[in-house]
Amino acid sequence: MIRIAAVGDLHYGAGSRDLLRPSLQHLPDRADLLLLAGDLTRCGGTEEVRVLAEELRSMPIPVVAVLGNHDYQTNREDDVRRVLEGVGVTVLEGEAVTLDIDGARIGIAGTKGFGGGFRGAHASDFGEPEMKAFVGHTKKLSDRLEQTLMDLDADLRVALLHYSPIETTLEGERLEIYPFLGSYLLAQAVDNAGADLILHGHAHHGIEKGRTPAGIPVRNVAQPVIRHAYNVYTLDARRQVMASAAGGIS
Repeated sequence: MIRIAAVGDLHYGAGSRDLLRPSLQHLPDRADLLLLAGDLTRCGGTEEVRVLAEELRSMPIPVVAVLGNHDYQTNREDDVRRVLEGVGVTVLEGEAVTLDIDGARIGIAGTKGFGGGFRGAHASDFGEPEMKAFVGHTKKLSDRLEQTLMDLDADLRVALLHYSPIETTLEGERLEIYPFLGSYLLAQAVDNAGADLILHGHAHHGIEKGRTPAGIPVRNVAQPVIRHAYNVYTLDARRQVMASAAGGIS
């Protein structure tokens, strides 16, 4: 079994120092890897991400992350990525990483994703250039996610996102903002390529659990939803997601 700790929407700033550190001290006993589902900072500042990076420095288990919309706010997402990579975090955007854990190969394909909405109420790339660019960005990232998953040579595959691929985990959010919280194209990409688990954040008022149309488990790990420093999800040899365990914030 592989134990995956996951959390998103930490929104680190100067006042966040030691928010996670007490819980992370026990993490290696509870999980084999840590996945971060975006919005790691408040506004994408390098000083903000350095606070988080110091807490992640020298983690004895692999840490893999994607960025979120907050991490892009100041147009310094490349700097945010460099700071995290400088302390050993693997940051993905349209890329994948494969890890060998207890004799099994787990592949993680990551992307921020983007919005657009869901079937029956989704945007289309028709009309003004701005609309074409909005939907076109989601299509580009979704297509790349699908190809990245297909190319993975692994026993277990996880899609790590920020934006949601399904409506179910958005329940509790205002319907009017669903198009800005995710896109069905992300779920379509993962269903086409296949995966064992999808993790996302972004929906602070949503719910934790859902499934794609093809039945792939989806977990919303936004910290305001899980209300812990992280949740741990166990993937077993039968490719089933076992009950989650929580890590509290001290």
